Amino acid sequence: MIQRTLFSEEHNVFRNSVRHFIDKEIVPYHDQWEKDGQVSREIWLAAGEQGYLGCSVPEKYGGPGADFLYATVLLEEMAIHGVTGPGFHLHSEIVIPYIIRYGSEEQKQTWLPKMVSGECIGALAMTEPGAGSDLQNIKTTAVRDDNELVIHGQKAFITNGQMADLVIVACKTTPSEGARGISLVLVERGREGFKRGRNLEKIGWHAQDTSELFFDQVRLPIKNLLGDEGKGFIQLVENLPQERLIVAIRAIATIEAALKWTINYTNAREAFGKTLAEFQNTRFKLAEIKAEATVQRVFVDKCIELLLADQLTAEDAAIAKLRTTETMCQALDDCLQLFGGYGYMREYPIGRAWADNRFARIAGGSSEIMKEIIGRHITGRR
Repeated sequence: MIQRTLFSEEHNVFRNSVRHFIDKEIVPYHDQWEKDGQVSREIWLAAGEQGYLGCSVPEKYGGPGADFLYATVLLEEMAIHGVTGPGFHLHSEIVIPYIIRYGSEEQKQTWLPKMVSGECIGALAMTEPGAGSDLQNIKTTAVRDDNELVIHGQKAFITNGQMADLVIVACKTTPSEGARGISLVLVERGREGFKRGRNLEKIGWHAQDTSELFFDQVRLPIKNLLGDEGKGFIQLVENLPQERLIVAIRAIATIEAALKWTINYTNAREAFGKTLAEFQNTRFKLAEIKAEATVQRVFVDKCIELLLADQLTAEDAAIAKLRTTETMCQALDDCLQLFGGYGYMREYPIGRAWADNRFARIAGGSSEIMKEIIGRHITGRR
């Protein structure tokens, strides 16, 4: 086993704390949350009280000012435990960084302390019914009317959509200019004309609220622009490498967890007078997964180092997401097969992981988009 050298003793202490929190505050309630279609607000407040939200938020805005490794610990442990309901990663490592990087001082002072405490839940609304990976094709508009912006449009598949108190919405402020006409706008809960559609029923991630959002002539002050007008597309592109690395971190942790579950099961389960682990096919399958997981773990950890040094490229993030998610889906399928009929039962973690994690090949840009990014880079066609 290759020794991971990224984490200090402080990170390891934090990991033990996170494990205890998940075991005590999340795992016992997760089945009910899956039936409800969303988690409780209390778990957000509890996570905030423990310092698990917005690890990267500077101390002046109520955060711990910690490095990305603390977020990595939380991502990994959530994946290992198979708890998909709390959308902490989206809130803390995708939404909050936009406000830190592009927000005005007023926006930071207003929202970051509440997001760290769990009082304010964040969401990012990019995807639309007719625009997923192709962000330039969004139709939602934010048109100026004197000193206000008037938003009209629809978003789909929005994580934390039902519970969100603050949504970063990608809009066309100058529709005729394509990507250069996109801006990011902050929309608060309670704005007239801002409505949530149904909580979408998904194949997996049943405890995670995922929604349609509707904007019917929603009026906002100009100060709700996040960063400069017309810079939204650039802002989205700049933040995508971290978003894709987050998906990769969860994926490799899931592979490692699935391998552990399957090793334990095949060593205990008997067929034809011997354990499943004694069959060559079982050992070969587990060996293949172990080899892939080891190689990809090294690359993902390298990408984390690059992110910490502000050197992670779009190409490397795309490679990490592509390989880990494709491998994860194959590994989960192979592991489920070794569990036999029991693997298809949701009471077994392998069955839940198989259903929950198929989305990883789509989230943050599909595998096909990742190949396009990598292909353009290696052929010099930017």
